[in-house]
Amino acid sequence: MTRLSAAQALESYRSADLLELGREASAVQKRLHPEGVVTFVGDRNINYTNVCVVGCLFCAFHRRPGDPEGYVLSIDQVVAKVEEAVAGGVTQILLQGGVNPAIPLSYYTELFRAVRRYPVHIHSLSPVEIAFLADREGVDAETILSKLREAGLDSLPGGGAEILSDRPRSIQSPRKIPASRWLSIMETAQRLGMKTTATMVYGSVETPAERIQHLLAIRDLQDRTGGFTAFIPWSYQPKNTSLGGKEAGGAEYLRMVAISRLTLDNVPNLQVSWVTQGLKLAQVALAFGANDFGGTMMEENVVRAAGVTFRARKEDIVAAIREAGYRPAQRDTYYRIRQEF
Repeated sequence: MTRLSAAQALESYRSADLLELGREASAVQKRLHPEGVVTFVGDRNINYTNVCVVGCLFCAFHRRPGDPEGYVLSIDQVVAKVEEAVAGGVTQILLQGGVNPAIPLSYYTELFRAVRRYPVHIHSLSPVEIAFLADREGVDAETILSKLREAGLDSLPGGGAEILSDRPRSIQSPRKIPASRWLSIMETAQRLGMKTTATMVYGSVETPAERIQHLLAIRDLQDRTGGFTAFIPWSYQPKNTSLGGKEAGGAEYLRMVAISRLTLDNVPNLQVSWVTQGLKLAQVALAFGANDFGGTMMEENVVRAAGVTFRARKEDIVAAIREAGYRPAQRDTYYRIRQEF
């Protein structure tokens, strides 16, 4: 397969017949994953705080410092959630929150040391949170990542990427780190031996060309490091946000999944986002290049704050994968199969 250039990817995204684009992406998926297995991971997303000073216009979850609805979970509260998750078969814990100036670095190191006593993989924090800690401590990102890794942090999720182009970022999240710093922190984590995922939140103020720019930025970094295990695109959820607007439809989601699979020829896995799209559209996305159903999401608060309430049990995910014509399998964070169904 010839690697798509920026111009070719943009032209395909804008003009290609949707079903033909899906067929091409499905062929790539089958070449990368010929065994016919679609995976998922048992996970819980624990939002340890909703207080944030960044103030992204697309976020309905955050609260300003001093807001009566703001909170910070104690380490004991987080541990209780981890214990509940482990009892439910969860193997991956996502700890993500806002950029909260009241939380010291010691909170994170103590928290990770407490969580790592349990048989879970700590896939937590975003480059935005890492950058804030580095700036406040007066050190570089590598120093912060090294301290957190020693305390138990295993890998980084792709939060805070949204669109890796500074024009839309300046509109929707002007106080958030620029695209270059997000990429730099991911590269630093990967060079330290930490795997990461990459995400995209599309459908707000960006152009199709900026979506392709995002994909190429991920592809270029992956060429250098090979550190991304998966890519996850999902549509902007406008309800209850300051930015407003309309949600992108299902056809646009499928087009985004397909062009992601065709462009990211060096990222092995492509996740559906059933949390934002629902189980039925997630099933369809498996025919448009995706090979992973993401997580069971035992807990999820950020997307729900934007008015999206899709829920699924592990049994629902297994059934959805099987109904779509694939063999379901539960994996770990590194995409090693733990159980087939």
